[in-house]
Amino acid sequence: MREAFLKACKGVRPQYTPVWFMRQAGRYLPEYQKIRQKYDFLTMCKTPEIAAQVTLQPVKILGVDAAILFSDILIPLEAVGLKVDFTEDKGPTVTPQIKTTSDLNKLKTFDIECLNFVFETIKILIKELDVPLIGFSASPFTLATYMIEGGSSRDFFNTKRFLFSEIEGFKKLMEVITDFTIVYLKEQIKSGVHVIQIFDTWAGILSPEDYGIFCKPYIQRIISVLKPYVPIIYFTSNSAGLLNHLKDLEWDVISLDWKVEIKDALKFLKNRVIQGNLDPFTILADVDIVFDKAKKVLIQAAEAKAHIFNFGHGVNVNTSVDKLKKLVDFVHNYKV
Repeated sequence: MREAFLKACKGVRPQYTPVWFMRQAGRYLPEYQKIRQKYDFLTMCKTPEIAAQVTLQPVKILGVDAAILFSDILIPLEAVGLKVDFTEDKGPTVTPQIKTTSDLNKLKTFDIECLNFVFETIKILIKELDVPLIGFSASPFTLATYMIEGGSSRDFFNTKRFLFSEIEGFKKLMEVITDFTIVYLKEQIKSGVHVIQIFDTWAGILSPEDYGIFCKPYIQRIISVLKPYVPIIYFTSNSAGLLNHLKDLEWDVISLDWKVEIKDALKFLKNRVIQGNLDPFTILADVDIVFDKAKKVLIQAAEAKAHIFNFGHGVNVNTSVDKLKKLVDFVHNYKV
């Protein structure tokens, strides 16, 4: 197994900068599209042999230093009795919605067994991979937004109405989600994943003060429980305004979006491990520009305890596979 990624996660600088990409197993790959033509997205997630095959594709094609489990952050919601659907035009939908404290009664006791397909996928991958496997979940706050809004949202009106008008009820929802997220991630670790990434995709919609109240304590609880077992990567978008809070969390690796410069983040996050943070749309430029932008990220990250190269968000569907492979090679060969 290639060790560079795990070394970096543990705060040891490897001989070269390890690299992987969020959403590296996805629609930009022709190999993925061939499978997608035969199966809908949920069927792919719920069929271990297919999910494992899709997970392996970018490792073989790009030469990245880690695989991330092919699944979706909303999958565990089915284990509390919610229905999750995906459509090409609308994206994810979650029903019924949990908009008030009384709606918490709609949630069933978390049934881990209905997620066995996730753990079976992990067990297949552990036998076939020659790189570490990243398991993941959404943060409690991000899952809450989907449960409340019923899908994606532009203004998160229902989330903030619940949060501000029924504070104790919202905190109760967060406790419920935190409890089952810990169970879910523990089972991923038991099945064999080497690292966990927590996706706090929508934490950036909160003010720093509200992040400290409605998000941070639940993240810290998850990290505290899981940290003894595997390294924890924490990703949040719009992270620039949250750095003062992020420095207090006990994550092993912080994954930064591209809206903050690494050199500025390191003023708060001294002697910590950084992941990121190239703008994923940079890959649409000429390859020389891509390399120049990547070089700037690598130079800034040289001041971190260790660095894992990644985008500041997921791979875009319009990404050139050839150009992405060249970026991986560039990062591996670049010496700061």
